Amino acid sequence: MPRIARYSSSRRDPAPDAGDATRAAPGPDAAAPAHKETPEMAQMQGRGARRPSAAWLLLILVLAANAGVFGYWFAPSRQPPQPQLTQKDIDDAVLRTLNTHVLPSQSARAAARIAPSIVHVVGYVRTRRGTEIERGEGTGVVVVGNGTILTNLHVVQGSRRIEVQFADGTTSNASVVNIQPENDLAVLQAGTVPKDLQPAAMRTTEGLQAGEQVIAVGFPFGIGPSVSSGVISGLKREFQSPEGKQVLRNLIQFDAAANPGNSGGPLVTMDGEVVGIVTAILNPTAARTSLGIGFAVPIENAAKAVGAPPF
Repeated sequence: MPRIARYSSSRRDPAPDAGDATRAAPGPDAAAPAHKETPEMAQMQGRGARRPSAAWLLLILVLAANAGVFGYWFAPSRQPPQPQLTQKDIDDAVLRTLNTHVLPSQSARAAARIAPSIVHVVGYVRTRRGTEIERGEGTGVVVVGNGTILTNLHVVQGSRRIEVQFADGTTSNASVVNIQPENDLAVLQAGTVPKDLQPAAMRTTEGLQAGEQVIAVGFPFGIGPSVSSGVISGLKREFQSPEGKQVLRNLIQFDAAANPGNSGGPLVTMDGEVVGIVTAILNPTAARTSLGIGFAVPIENAAKAVGAPPF
């Protein structure tokens, strides 16, 4: 009788007969029976198949490292703290500058500030033959930007023509528009005015004290503009003209050198501000040169001649 098959048809060898005593039990190398694949096993195999390669892992590590470096350098909290200046730092810097740089003196700074406002004033007359000759010269100071100039009356009095020269070299004829004989002052108006003409800064004499430093700026003997320095020697002084014809009162006394030609020029503080108009020097000798005592009309009085107070 034919043997009944126990398994479905396959290429496997037939199973040994149980009654065959000469057959040994299956050894460890025998094929294990097949197991059915479960969904969990398939999922695990899929994960293993998608495992990243070594190249991808290396790229991820490089990108992470770069991100960390950029975050370090650009994070606001990583910026180095700025040093804060102390008063000692400032004092040390100022001291170093004073020790290593030669700074302009106060007088030099004052002279530089007033320089654009200084004017050379010359008066002319005609002789009988019609020749024009110089009658006198002095100094003026621009007090209004339209070419209004303060000077001494004795500088221009009796002149047939007045010529002024500004700091930039511009020359112009000028006319007398007002006088103040009691203070020996005259106000001139220039016909031609330079562009950007700079008027002088003026300071009240209130609070002015003896001993304060000043400079006198002008054209002594026609040389200039020249600067001399000194101090305020006194206030509310009087001066009588050599001929005894006039007495000037409420004057500022100063010791900066002033000579013929300084008349009408400004007396200037160390701030570069005009406090007076130089009007006379005390000299009992015939030489009529500086002996160290000069007088200036306070700027408050001089400004009245212009027609408006400057303060």
